[in-house]
Amino acid sequence: MSLSTLDWGIILAFFIVFAIIGIAVTKRAGKNTKEFFLSGRNMPWWLLGISMVATTFSADTPNLVTDIVRQNGVSGNWAWWAFLITGMLTVFVYAKLWRRSKVVTDLEFYELRYSGKAAAFLRGFRAIYLGVIFNVLIMASVCLAAIKIGGVMFGLEPWQCVLYASVITVIYSTLGGLRGVIFTDFLQFLVAMVGSIWAAYYIINLPEVGGLDAMLAHPNVADKLSFLPDFNDTESLIVLLLIPVAVQWWSVWYPGAEPGGGGYIAQRMLSAKDEKNAIGATLLFNITHYALRPWPWILIALASLVLYPELTDIGSAFPNTVLGHDLGYSAMLTKLPAGLLGLVLASLIAAFMSTISTHLNWGSSYIALDFYQRFIKPEASEKELVGVGRISTVLLMVIAACLALFLTDAYGTFKILLQIGAGTGSIFIMRWFWWRVNAYSEISGMIVSFIVAVYFEFVHEEFFTPIADHYVLVIGVGITTLTWLLVTLMTRPTATDKLVAFYNAITPYGIGWNGLKRKASEAQINLRESGDNFTADLGSMLLGILLVYTSLFGLGFALYSNLLGALIMFGIAALAGFGIYRFWRNKKGTASSSAS
Repeated sequence: MSLSTLDWGIILAFFIVFAIIGIAVTKRAGKNTKEFFLSGRNMPWWLLGISMVATTFSADTPNLVTDIVRQNGVSGNWAWWAFLITGMLTVFVYAKLWRRSKVVTDLEFYELRYSGKAAAFLRGFRAIYLGVIFNVLIMASVCLAAIKIGGVMFGLEPWQCVLYASVITVIYSTLGGLRGVIFTDFLQFLVAMVGSIWAAYYIINLPEVGGLDAMLAHPNVADKLSFLPDFNDTESLIVLLLIPVAVQWWSVWYPGAEPGGGGYIAQRMLSAKDEKNAIGATLLFNITHYALRPWPWILIALASLVLYPELTDIGSAFPNTVLGHDLGYSAMLTKLPAGLLGLVLASLIAAFMSTISTHLNWGSSYIALDFYQRFIKPEASEKELVGVGRISTVLLMVIAACLALFLTDAYGTFKILLQIGAGTGSIFIMRWFWWRVNAYSEISGMIVSFIVAVYFEFVHEEFFTPIADHYVLVIGVGITTLTWLLVTLMTRPTATDKLVAFYNAITPYGIGWNGLKRKASEAQINLRESGDNFTADLGSMLLGILLVYTSLFGLGFALYSNLLGALIMFGIAALAGFGIYRFWRNKKGTASSSAS
């Protein structure tokens, strides 16, 4: 399809603005590594929270949601809605702990928590494993979305899409560091939200869709609307709800939803002014990410079922593209008028750039600090480390763009990423609560989860009957979890002095540290008591989950014209919000009393 001059003007304007922001903060970003990778540790909660949301609002996210809704209905989104549980655990438990650690990257945590050569190996290996291999796979899946959007909307070849989409992103990411990323994230989020909401409204009211009520009543859509899977269909119930809620959230490592925090979420928390801003940022992120943002994408996905009910219908309309259900989103955008089309395309480009820029800065921080400085040149100057970070940014983008040319669909990549991290999430939770977890726990979990993923992806079906993806995930979680627990009990614990230093710096709570306290007492080492209230934090977490889910479903009921359901959901959300306020007010009062 052809774009109007107005559409091209809007897109070009955003490119120029992003480049200007990157250039404007170049000098400050280049001062030292804390400026380049943590924006000076002085970011406010609202800016960091929006940056987290913008990062997870990738160009491939609407495609992923469309893929899910077209195949499994609205309830299929529990595949990622379930990650809210670990998100709220991060808000009320881990955000303050990460901020207290004062590390520059979350991989530095390994040598803060563990001891010996195993800790150093773990830090260096994960710098490459996460910062390069895993990170490149994630960015490649984002680039795949750019390929599909560019193919449908601009008629571009795949290599042209990744080339054009990457250039500006690399420029401002390389120049501006994390500060430039965060500032552009703010603008990108506003544009993306306005574009997605406006596009959903226009598409729903197309004559061939017939408006919201007609769309929801359409036979291709009516059976896709439930928030929960059919409880009479055992298989769907297990796949779509029980496994995500009972297993996936705590056991799987996935970018932006890491159990116990981590990755670029940890990077944002470490960039906060203080603990309070770290908590506020992650709370804002989880509310916006799960409750507010999904519905425009879901509505467009449902509308695509009216115009393109089968995958073959999309293929017939767009014969020269990489075919998949995720293409339904881009297909619907071709119906937008001049001006709005330019704004929506700019919003998708902004979403792409936001995610890619974050992954570039995050990955380059691992390479520069956790690999180059730690193992190759410890005496490297701050200027040299920033330079390594900038070179790494460019190389990561080139590798990811090349890999994207070999991928086919967003949902398939999503499932591969889940399987690779299956079973490791429990380690990332327990290492803060159980003193016995050591470096070998993480090494064994990481290796076994990867081997299991490779086996089921490339080997199993050659010799045995195929197993459904969801059961493969559960098997992977079981094998990996059992392995790391056995390895933990069979290997030496972390050195006592290292554990005591970690405990006194972080002051985590939980009975899992009682063993260390007894051991430290024997060695005549004192441990500070934590001033945190676990009951208040756990209660706030549960209420936070209730707040977000009821807000999500309340918006859904409102769109479905179920006003009573919407009022009930929003009422529960209001009560949950009030409960969180009371918990934290009482906690603050208790802390003040203790301090005095």
